[in-house]
Amino acid sequence: MNNRAAAGNDRAYWLATMLRIADPMIKALASRKLRATMPVENKKEEQLQYSHLEALARTLVGMAPWLENPAQDAEEEKLRVHYGELVRAGLDAATDPESPDFLNFSHGQQPIVDTAFLANAILRAPNTLWHRLDSRVKGNLVKAMKATRTRKPAFNNWLLFAAMTETALGVMGEDWDKMRVDFALKQHEQWYLGDGMYGDGVHYHADYYNSFVIQPMLVDIIEHVHGHDVDWAGMRENILIRAQRYAALQERSISPEGTFPVTGRSLAYRFGAFQSLAHIALRRELPEGVAPAQVRSALSAVIRRLIEAPGTFDEAGWLKIGLCGHQPELGETYISTGSLYLCNAVFLPLGLPADDEFWQGAETPWTSQKVWSGQTVAIDKAL
Repeated sequence: MNNRAAAGNDRAYWLATMLRIADPMIKALASRKLRATMPVENKKEEQLQYSHLEALARTLVGMAPWLENPAQDAEEEKLRVHYGELVRAGLDAATDPESPDFLNFSHGQQPIVDTAFLANAILRAPNTLWHRLDSRVKGNLVKAMKATRTRKPAFNNWLLFAAMTETALGVMGEDWDKMRVDFALKQHEQWYLGDGMYGDGVHYHADYYNSFVIQPMLVDIIEHVHGHDVDWAGMRENILIRAQRYAALQERSISPEGTFPVTGRSLAYRFGAFQSLAHIALRRELPEGVAPAQVRSALSAVIRRLIEAPGTFDEAGWLKIGLCGHQPELGETYISTGSLYLCNAVFLPLGLPADDEFWQGAETPWTSQKVWSGQTVAIDKAL
């Protein structure tokens, strides 16, 4: 197989993998059978009340760009249209108070998180996930999102969850709380540590929350609100530059074998750890010296390494807790089956057209492959 053929097969593999992960949840919710059919693996029974919203929101936050942008291939376009219809039916089921799958937006702290992931998905696919809803579903969705306002987010990356929900409400034409946005943006500016890294709260944490949450949400929020406030406009450039630097660090962290450092919490989100790199690739803003094809090649290696590990799925196709296969010991007490679907965030570049350089560039060694095979690489330097 030549390198061009391999590149084309990468897109097909990514799409098939994303749909393999998403399909059970999307079809169950569309038919209003999610609660009845989704198994919930957890360490605390409390998580059962949150897991279904987690599965929905986290699936869509990664799938949204693909759902939003018409495909060039006719068969892929049929799939995109089909899944868009299913997802809209699922949003109806999730927000209709009379539905057996009416999800929990109003009780406990966890819905603050997953309402924000759903809001982020809406920003990434406004036509598919908002404009094409009928007025009744729109009204239910807005009520569900506003229901999170009754609780206070934690003083860490959670500030961005409140800000993301308010940002989306503003884009949706609803009243939005600019103070929640302002507080999150300015507090994260104070928590910036240097060289593209933010603290998760006051302190640095050696985990992947800069990618799971902080960098992508900062970028998506600032891109939608910078025109509303002079202070926010002044923050935009630095937010984007830092995200590019963090993307460069993420690319360098992928080993020649497609593995990455096993550090910090929430490792059961699997390749969702690379949302930030995938996000910058989607935006066509990769740092100088990092080619789109090498990012695709690196992420493809990670995806294959993890998704093909035995025990990743149960017999019905639902994800199991773990990083490389079924490793329940890697699930924190807040982790349940629904949580795992943040892995879908790696698939953001499927929102790029098939003829984009990201997909068409020949298979390319990434930085660690070059270094450990004695090839020439550029010197890394701090921001």
